Amino acid sequence: MNKDQIKGTTEKVKGKINETIGRVTGDTKQEVKGDLQQAAGEVRKIVGDVKEAVKDSLKKPV
Repeated sequence: MNKDQIKGTTEKVKGKINETIGRVTGDTKQEVKGDLQQAAGEVRKIVGDVKEAVKDSLKKPV
């Protein structure tokens, strides 16, 4: 696991918390913020996944 995967997952969790708090309190702005954080976290995690896949493929003999 690389830093992008970890930070992406962390951002997704923070986003889910913000979304839930926004939904419970009726704060649409916070709910949207949480949705955006989750999306950004997912993108960062995917970037990390791609980096990890490239790194793994370079280790394997052809």
